[in-house]
Amino acid sequence: MINKVKKIFNTKDKKALLENFVSLSALQLVGMLLPLVTLPYILRVIGFEKYGVVVFSASLIAYFTSLTDFSFRITATRDVAVYRDSPKRLNIIYSKVLTIKTLFLLLSWLIIGIAVYVYPPFYENKEIYFYTSLLLLGYVLFPEWFFQGIEQMRYITYLNLGIKLFFTLCVFIFIKKESDFWIYPLLQSAGYVGAGLVGQYLLVKKYKLKFIFLPYKVIIKSIKVNSPIFINQFVPTLYNNTSTFLLGIMGTAKLVGIYQAILTVVNLIVALVEILSRVFFPFLNRKKDAFRWYKNMMLITISVMIVGVLVFNKLIFWYLNVNDENAFWILLILSVGLFGYTLYNVFGLNYFIVHRQDKLVMKNTLIFSVIGFFITIPLIKYFTIFGSAISLSLIRCLIGSSLFLKWLKNNATKN
Repeated sequence: MINKVKKIFNTKDKKALLENFVSLSALQLVGMLLPLVTLPYILRVIGFEKYGVVVFSASLIAYFTSLTDFSFRITATRDVAVYRDSPKRLNIIYSKVLTIKTLFLLLSWLIIGIAVYVYPPFYENKEIYFYTSLLLLGYVLFPEWFFQGIEQMRYITYLNLGIKLFFTLCVFIFIKKESDFWIYPLLQSAGYVGAGLVGQYLLVKKYKLKFIFLPYKVIIKSIKVNSPIFINQFVPTLYNNTSTFLLGIMGTAKLVGIYQAILTVVNLIVALVEILSRVFFPFLNRKKDAFRWYKNMMLITISVMIVGVLVFNKLIFWYLNVNDENAFWILLILSVGLFGYTLYNVFGLNYFIVHRQDKLVMKNTLIFSVIGFFITIPLIKYFTIFGSAISLSLIRCLIGSSLFLKWLKNNATKN
């Protein structure tokens, strides 16, 4: 096994992978610790109900995060990885990404504004929705796709650490009582916008990228080309985010707060899975024969993490001040979904998309996400917080296992 790994990874590749993994692992480690520092404080100061209001507003804005990204986190990363040595092509990619992202940002703000002013429950907390929507500007500006494409992920680490440290310090400085809950989304947005501006400065000054006004036809063509992967990235929001969003509409703000507190623990593992996936994505585009080693590593890693979080559940709930009698069962259900999520990243993103089978992944994700959206409504209606957890995990497992079966069939055909 060791000899095979050495044969697959030459010295240069090993160095790049190691640097990227260390950079993003450091980010993940701090990213895991800082929310665990602030969340108990926030829950004690503003309470589960006000925290639920903040989470509910974030669940609305989350629908537009994928729209403003428009799959560039994958497609632009892939293009940069291929054309990293061509300044002319990089300028075109940069201009295309910034133009399309800005167009969809304006569209998103327009839709959010209409929704908030038309729907009374949103309008009651309109300031919260306004502050949270500024996150989208940060996502548009932050050039994660570029740094990932050139495999210089330490910049992602530095900027994200800056965001998290800024946010953590300000939470303790400015949020002192329940009525300060509006400061929470404002601080989050300010951190991301600041990091995005610094990222743009690096692109222009360090990497000499120049913005070019591209012809209308180029923009339209890019939107069409990116659509399959965009749909593949956006549609999961229907079940990932809707479980929280509908719980806020059909349940109570307090239930949303409890659910999100437990989901935060699970999402830390989701973030680690994504980190590993992003580290290997550009590499697997160049070294496709390394997939089997990557697959085994990911499946072992997620198994260990799921067991770990379940074993230490009492410590986790004590620390977060979660006293709900159903907390363990919610955590167990959500943990099962982690395995399905990992299967999607392994076989969907880092196998089929790497092999340019974008439409296959899109179709698979679309079918099960739509199913997930429709089963989420009755599940939450009849089982409230349990329904949210079941719908999220069930669809993650269906999407991931379906891609795994397609991979098995694909391999059987080749052999």
